Amino acid sequence: MKTAFFRSSATLLVIFLLTGCASTTPTTALPTKATVESTDGSPIVYSMQGQGEPAIVFIHCWTCNHSFWNAQIDYFSKKHKVIWLDLAGHGESGSTRLRYSMQAFGGDVAAVVDQTGARKIILVGHSMGGPVAVEAAKQLGDRVIGIVGVDTFYTPFEYPTSQEQIEAFIKPFETGYRKTTDAMLRSMFTAEADPAAVEAIVSKFSTAKPKVGVSAMRELFNWNAHHAAADLRYFSPILYNINAAPTGKEAPPNSHAVMVPGVGHFIAQVKPDAFNQALDGIITKLIAAGD
Repeated sequence: MKTAFFRSSATLLVIFLLTGCASTTPTTALPTKATVESTDGSPIVYSMQGQGEPAIVFIHCWTCNHSFWNAQIDYFSKKHKVIWLDLAGHGESGSTRLRYSMQAFGGDVAAVVDQTGARKIILVGHSMGGPVAVEAAKQLGDRVIGIVGVDTFYTPFEYPTSQEQIEAFIKPFETGYRKTTDAMLRSMFTAEADPAAVEAIVSKFSTAKPKVGVSAMRELFNWNAHHAAADLRYFSPILYNINAAPTGKEAPPNSHAVMVPGVGHFIAQVKPDAFNQALDGIITKLIAAGD
């Protein structure tokens, strides 16, 4: 991620409606939201729409929420069952936890998948959602046929690794959360990015809870320091990436990575058509490999 992190906030999702083709035809609502308890009792809000397996599970990034995936939910639900959720302490989900670890977030995802009954799934995680997807895959086992990290894993961002480095990085967020977060987010866009799009994305982070953001960031860095190398090796056969190529000259880090040129960290939000095309191609490969 172009300064890997994870973003979000809470923007309440407008419930999608299917409009009739004539005024006499009743309007049919798409599946509504539901709640399931995570492993620690945290209430996790989720929904699903569309049909067909593999189901595509979209996992948002640091302090984000499911609405960041709206363009993908609309596009991919035409061909697949699509599942979205708000991780504990994010968006519309509640929380009983004090530590926002990647393992606990993975439990949120696993609880939702179990509740929906999906038997074959592809996990798509943006930024922090990538490690969350990996932790969810550990719990879901063979039902996971693919993991897609979005601008996470194998990016130029250098994570702090020692405890001293981690605490030094986090300190500005503890003392000036809003200002530090705003500066970090704005650094994740290219100079050519549409200012209106930048403001729309950044504004969604304004309601994020500082305690959740600081804890999740610390836990993310600790996960990267202690688990990333081994876990990414283990899942490498089914792990793919869609990464940003801001200058358009960045080379793919490996054969499983697709680069989207001319965009920063928020690939799916700034260039949804290019992102959807890239994910479509990866899904096709994963389905073929599983047949």
